[in-house]
Amino acid sequence: MRELIARLLPYLGRYRRGLAWGLACVALTDIIALTQPQVLRFAVDDLYRGVTAEKLGRYALMLLGIALSAGLFKYWMREAVIGISRLLEFDLRNDLFAHLQTLPLQYFQRGRTGEIMSRCTNDLAAVRMMLGPGLMYLVNTVVVALVSLVFMLSISPRLTFYSLLPMPVVSFTVWYFGDRIHRRFEDIQAHFATMSARVQENLAGVRVVRAFAREDHELDDFHGLSSEYLDKNVQLIRVSAVFHPVLGLLSGVAAVLALYLGGREVVAGRITLGQFVAFTVYLAMLNWPMVALGWVISLFQRGAASYRRLTEILDVEPEIRDLPGAFRPEHCRGELEFRDLGFTYPGAASPALSGVSLRVPAGRVVALVGRTGCGKSTLLSLLSRTFDPPPGTVLLDGVDVRRYALGWLRAQIATVPQESFLFSATVAENIAYGVAHADAEGIERAARVAGLDTEVRGFPRGYDTPVGERGITLSGGQKQRATIARAVLRASPVLLLDDCLSSVDTHTEESILRRLREELIGRTTLLVSHRVSTVRDADLIVVLDRGSIVERGTHDELLRHGGRYAELYREQQLEEELEAS
Repeated sequence: MRELIARLLPYLGRYRRGLAWGLACVALTDIIALTQPQVLRFAVDDLYRGVTAEKLGRYALMLLGIALSAGLFKYWMREAVIGISRLLEFDLRNDLFAHLQTLPLQYFQRGRTGEIMSRCTNDLAAVRMMLGPGLMYLVNTVVVALVSLVFMLSISPRLTFYSLLPMPVVSFTVWYFGDRIHRRFEDIQAHFATMSARVQENLAGVRVVRAFAREDHELDDFHGLSSEYLDKNVQLIRVSAVFHPVLGLLSGVAAVLALYLGGREVVAGRITLGQFVAFTVYLAMLNWPMVALGWVISLFQRGAASYRRLTEILDVEPEIRDLPGAFRPEHCRGELEFRDLGFTYPGAASPALSGVSLRVPAGRVVALVGRTGCGKSTLLSLLSRTFDPPPGTVLLDGVDVRRYALGWLRAQIATVPQESFLFSATVAENIAYGVAHADAEGIERAARVAGLDTEVRGFPRGYDTPVGERGITLSGGQKQRATIARAVLRASPVLLLDDCLSSVDTHTEESILRRLREELIGRTTLLVSHRVSTVRDADLIVVLDRGSIVERGTHDELLRHGGRYAELYREQQLEEELEAS
């Protein structure tokens, strides 16, 4: 708990004045409310002695004033404390999301999206409840308990002692049940994350599920997970269901002791009837702290468990970050160079790239070809620092890419990935995603270059047509062309095209390439493709095999050489002839 408080102090410190005012209002609300039994004490004693209607009216007005004052401060306390808990949740959510943006791809490949989503929603809500209602009622409980005890002791220390005899049992009960509530809640949150991950995977893969007619299998699996989640919640409910009645029973025992022993004190004349009434009211007011203590401890236990789950994300150190002294040049020419580049993925047995040396002058188009797994996409990912290359092996404008500010570096590069990804937004919003501001004319021009404009105009709402989650309403080719249009609109000095025309036919490919050539003028381009027809007009073609460069040259030079490229060319010609026949 000490570590938890230390981690949360920076967040609480931002709102220390408002939080202090809110907690002060909690204390003032309780203190004002705790004067009510004193008014009742004097009123009852005066009734016993004989009292005028005027005096009773004054007592009534005092009670009304107490109620109004307590209500006013109660409003301020809830507005301050609960409002600040929402602001703390807002800050935590933003920091968590910002941290997720810095984590490497491996983290998301290892973890499940549904589990991360569970921590960003359920666990954050539990932390907010701890910092809002939990903190508010903790102060409330402490103030009511301490002030009530002071007044009770002032009335009769002996009666107070006997009335509070159940308190050690209460402390043991709170400790015993609190520990079990904490462990069960942690177990519930972990299982909820597993269930969320399963739902997310099922919805993302709904086409596969239906294609293989696995709906019943998925239903059975989810029913099992849901049943287990229900069982875990029932176990928590059973613990809580015992916990609260036990506290109520103990407070009832205290009330019985107070009634019996207090009555004897009044009969013996050691306290007045008014003092006895005030004492019983204070004891009744202590019932709420006794009951609330269990709820408050439950909130803190749940909040602590949830925050520990959040820190498991927040404590992950970003592997790729700005190095000390990272800089942002005013201009980027786009000259690329790879110097004896070798790279091995974490946990891999063999290197993905080995001894790759290549210089790409600014404004040139270089194509990378080779069989699947030869390292083409890896080369592109190292240039944009999706993975970090070894120092001094990847250079932009003669400077190691690791020395640039990460945001600046990636702003100079427009990437069309192998797997097209579209957001659940409109066609126009997806095309304009890579730029801060884009007008309709620029978006339409980029779509024309990508060969998408004619089809988009046939959509029900044109460029304002939503594409659905991950672009599910579009075909594979349409999604690829939308990502090409996104890169065209960005107009960065370096363009990376990673097999971005694999889902379109050769006729459409030729049409797009013809328009793209005009866009590539002055832009350094690395073009990855498995089709010879895509790369034949490049300034330089580089052939990779098992992570190394085995050939380089123009299309005609490589055909005359008769190596791997020529072999690939003949294979594709044969395939085209077979398809035509």
